Amino acid sequence: MGHLWSAYITNPDTAPDISKHSSFDPLYGFPEGREERVMVATQQEMNNAQVPLQHRDYCAHLYIAFFQCKRDNFPNVFACKHAKHEYEQCEYGDFVIRMKEYERERRLLARAKRKRIQAEKESLDD
Repeated sequence: MGHLWSAYITNPDTAPDISKHSSFDPLYGFPEGREERVMVATQQEMNNAQVPLQHRDYCAHLYIAFFQCKRDNFPNVFACKHAKHEYEQCEYGDFVIRMKEYERERRLLARAKRKRIQAEKESLDD
C-alpha cells in the first residue's frame, strides 16, 4: 500500500510510475558506468522449456534448471534444494535491484521538484 498511498495521496508528483521505464538517464550519477544486466536464457530456450510469462526474467535460466531437476528427480523432488535455492536467491537479488531502481527514480524526481521550486523562487525574486 505504500506506493499507492504516496503515488495518489501524499506525493503524486514525486512517486515514480511503476508501469513505465525510468525518465532519467540510467548512467546519471555513475561516472564509471554501470554493469549492464543480460538475459542468460534465450527466447527459444524459454519457449522450449515452456516457461510461463511471469517467470521470463533475468532468472529464467535458473528457473529452467530448477524445473529440469524436478523432472529428472520426480519422486525425490527434495534432491533439487540447491537449484531451488539458487533460483530464489536470484529472484531476491532481482527484487532488490528493482527496489533500488524505484528508490533512485523517486529521489531523482524529488530532486527535480526541489530544483524546479528553487528556480521559480529565484525567478520571482528577480
